[in-house]
Amino acid sequence: MIDDVVFDADGLVPAIAQDAETGDVLMMAWMNAESLERTLAEGRMVYWSRSRQELWRKGDTSGDAQHVREAFYDCDGDTLLFKIHQDGKGACHTGERTCFYRRLGDDPPAT
Repeated sequence: MIDDVVFDADGLVPAIAQDAETGDVLMMAWMNAESLERTLAEGRMVYWSRSRQELWRKGDTSGDAQHVREAFYDCDGDTLLFKIHQDGKGACHTGERTCFYRRLGDDPPAT
């Protein structure tokens, strides 16, 4: 399966973490081949930090670990989707449950 994943010029692929129970999108981060292999082997989300240039296992310092339930790749092979169980307070480094807690625009569109 990993041979079907298309990494970008920097050797990275976007990875979306989705709550397996609720369907909520919790976060998006980057993976390289090593972090993807470790994630699949360990059953815990391991990402690549572009700012620190190192692997990071979600929850090692925060306690907010992510456990893989299912893993998918899209039709082009250039985006990954992981359905996960989220431990702790949530996925976002700000303390929010999801990284997607801010809405674009002031009000939702009228229906």
